[in-house]
Amino acid sequence: MKLWGGRFQKNTDRLLDDFHSSISFDQRLYKYDITGSIAHAKMLARVGVISDREAEQIVAGLKAILADIEAGSVEFDVAFEDIHMNVEQLLIQRIGDVGKKLHTARSRNDQVALDIRMFMKDEIKQIQQLLKELRETLLNIAEQNKDTVMPGYTHLQRAQPVTLAHHLLAYVQMFERDSERLQDCYKRTDVMPLGSGALAGTTFPLDRQFVARELGFSKISENSMDAVSDRDFAVEFCSAAALIMMHLSRFCEEIILWSSAEFSFIELDDSYSTGSSIMPQKKNPDPAELIRGKSGRVYGDLMTLLTMLKGLPMAYNKDMQEDKEALFDAVDTVKKCLMVFKPMVATMKVKKENMAAAAGGGFTNATDLADYLVQKGVPFRRAHEIVGRAVLYCIQRGKTLAEMSLAEYRELHPGIEEDVYTAISVEQCVRARKVAGAPAPEAVQAAIDAARSRL
Repeated sequence: MKLWGGRFQKNTDRLLDDFHSSISFDQRLYKYDITGSIAHAKMLARVGVISDREAEQIVAGLKAILADIEAGSVEFDVAFEDIHMNVEQLLIQRIGDVGKKLHTARSRNDQVALDIRMFMKDEIKQIQQLLKELRETLLNIAEQNKDTVMPGYTHLQRAQPVTLAHHLLAYVQMFERDSERLQDCYKRTDVMPLGSGALAGTTFPLDRQFVARELGFSKISENSMDAVSDRDFAVEFCSAAALIMMHLSRFCEEIILWSSAEFSFIELDDSYSTGSSIMPQKKNPDPAELIRGKSGRVYGDLMTLLTMLKGLPMAYNKDMQEDKEALFDAVDTVKKCLMVFKPMVATMKVKKENMAAAAGGGFTNATDLADYLVQKGVPFRRAHEIVGRAVLYCIQRGKTLAEMSLAEYRELHPGIEEDVYTAISVEQCVRARKVAGAPAPEAVQAAIDAARSRL
């Protein structure tokens, strides 16, 4: 008989048992379920609902079940639906009727809310650590490439020269914001819902603050209906996870481009590349492509939660069982992608000469020529026009701005001097951009130092 089956005259259909059950995926919450139950049992004894002896039996039984699960000697039963009922049934089988007292003043509604929050607190910390390690890796690569000149792009067209360090620091900023979002999400996850019952609390004199302290929560929920029906923290996490994946995907897109023969800016290490079953010459950036592709499934996880919740009346509804698989998938996908991405980037070979050569093409120094004219007293909009004509002149003759003669320059504007060649050298274009947040080596070093201090 089901633990809730007292008012039923028939057993549930076997097909419904399987459809209704969540044990196939929520069993991963076993540690949190048991830990929460231990704290609940201690509290029941503390307020006199059960005896100290009964609490000791329950706690000992739960600890033994935990050890057996971790040893792989427990087989969960789909007939008991979920991890909560499975653990409770195992406890009753082992210690008898005393085990039936564990669920006093508790519902599966506040129990599952507790388990998910405990699970998410741990996972957020782990993902933050992975983000920290990735940022450290990118800062190390940036430190080594402050003078590695490369083209910066807009519209995927060469725009202005930057450095690889500056480019990588853009992603450091993104991943730093990701970590901040997770920290903010953690604050709203760190709320202890146990004691809310099914939706209306309980008549028993529970000490919810004691349970919160036992389980490491900073505060308790303030409304029992909200406590059991709230999954905002899960949606918020999936939103933060989707942004992490978006940032990883953008980075992977660039790695894929950079590793192509058309760019040839980097080469991925053999240990993070794959080959072709038919073309012997191929070296494919499959890890980057997979991470780029997996961003879609995390977006889907976010949409699953939003869609599942959008039409639910108060308080708990069975629809909410659908939160776990999406949430678990988002957690697992982000963690795996971060774990693969970091060493893939750390081991890639940077082709500095190719980057520098690309930075020298595409008239990336055109803005600097315009700035040079401004410094000679030419209004910027007029300087823009002059340089535009210079670029057209060079395109028509197959030369670069650096290859124009001084005489040719003076035909465009008589104020141009010999020092123009220094002003428009790619290296000087980078060095001259010293404003905070720009790619000059000293500005980049300041940004690296600031990012390291925030780590």
